[in-house]
Amino acid sequence: MFRHVVMMKLTESATDAHFAAIVTGLEALPAVIPEIVSYSIGRDLNVQAGSFDLVLVADFHDQAGFDVYNANEDHLEVIGTHIKPFLAERSAVQYLID
Repeated sequence: MFRHVVMMKLTESATDAHFAAIVTGLEALPAVIPEIVSYSIGRDLNVQAGSFDLVLVADFHDQAGFDVYNANEDHLEVIGTHIKPFLAERSAVQYLID
């Protein structure tokens, strides 16, 4: 299994409505990208200073499935419309799991 983890820190101007639009947009992707095996999005609970604001954990059978997801037009639309305008910092990692 191929796991993709993304952490996002949004700008100070991002409102709760912006957070909700990002989450809603991301949550719609498994319905249109069958390569997604498992998909989880979470907003930070603000219990520790310096944390990122959102995390996405996505699992695929293999890197080929991830590559389909990564290039998918709906995915790119969510990034371009809802994420990039408010993205201050992003960190990502991909790794294999059993």
